[in-house]
Amino acid sequence: MPKKTYTDEFKTDAVNYYYDSGLSINTTAKKLGVSVSVLRKWIKLSKKDGSVITRGSGNYSSDKDKEIARLKRQLRDAEGAIEVLKKAISILG
Repeated sequence: MPKKTYTDEFKTDAVNYYYDSGLSINTTAKKLGVSVSVLRKWIKLSKKDGSVITRGSGNYSSDKDKEIARLKRQLRDAEGAIEVLKKAISILG
């Protein structure tokens, strides 16, 4: 079986998705269809070279900003699920 290769853009997007989603590494890797070890490697490399800027959970100026960020994350996850379902319907339908 040939080894899968991923573009740098995909790797960066995967790391950003991990940080933005608030999901565990295992769940994120499963959703993206990559192995946990590969995703961990990408995260480690992104921290090392500074290619991905992350925000810690305590970097909000108020509870209101934190709630807005949580709701945005929830909306993005729901929109992503809708896109996956649309693709599945087009494949099965």
